[in-house]
Amino acid sequence: MTDDKQPFLGHLEELRRRLVICAIAVGIGFIISYVFAKQLFAYLILPLTKVLPDDSRLIFTNLPDMFIAYIKVALVAGIILAIPIIFYQLWMFLAPALYQKEKKYIIPFVLFSSILFVAGSLFGYLVVFPYGFKFFVSFATEDIQALPSVKQYFSFAIRLLLAFGIVFEMPIVVLFLTKIGLITPDSMKKFRKFAILCSFILSAILTPPDVATQLMMALPIIILYEISILLSKAMYRKKEEKSETEET
Repeated sequence: MTDDKQPFLGHLEELRRRLVICAIAVGIGFIISYVFAKQLFAYLILPLTKVLPDDSRLIFTNLPDMFIAYIKVALVAGIILAIPIIFYQLWMFLAPALYQKEKKYIIPFVLFSSILFVAGSLFGYLVVFPYGFKFFVSFATEDIQALPSVKQYFSFAIRLLLAFGIVFEMPIVVLFLTKIGLITPDSMKKFRKFAILCSFILSAILTPPDVATQLMMALPIIILYEISILLSKAMYRKKEEKSETEET
């Protein structure tokens, strides 16, 4: 076997090991979460049930739907519980590409990555969900009643929660990409108009078709993008000062 193949296989083995650890962490989180699956699902549907008429309920049309819903909600909760470990394994996999001094930032990266993901999901749940579901339910009339199904609601809600969680990771991702030299503050500024357009397109795809709800997703993305530019600028300035110091 050639020398160039050995490092590649070594990286694959390291990736496999990290993924196995993540899977075990998610599995443990799933087991813990399944015990409280019924309560977790009740919290998940709370933003919708608050805007439904008093005599309305969620329905399921296939017998296994509720069982599958509890399994899925426990799985998602398990992933959220395992987020710190998942981020830690991710950063440790990337650690060989970092300098020794930079590796000390792995724990803060993991901490803030986890906080931002949870913050994004909570923002979607506490801010966007109530307005979005109120918009949908407003189409009900005396002759037309809203009968949301468990399966459809769960798919829609989880998609939004994960989307907000991932979007809120932007500052951390930008810091890392700036650190390894893939992006610069100037490139982000040039990309600003396109980023704003993309934020509205993304919000239009993921949120209900009303302007208020779409703005509630698009505006945080734009704000996060501007914060990311400032963080990138600070990181880039620090890199330049370090380079100047090494040259002298």
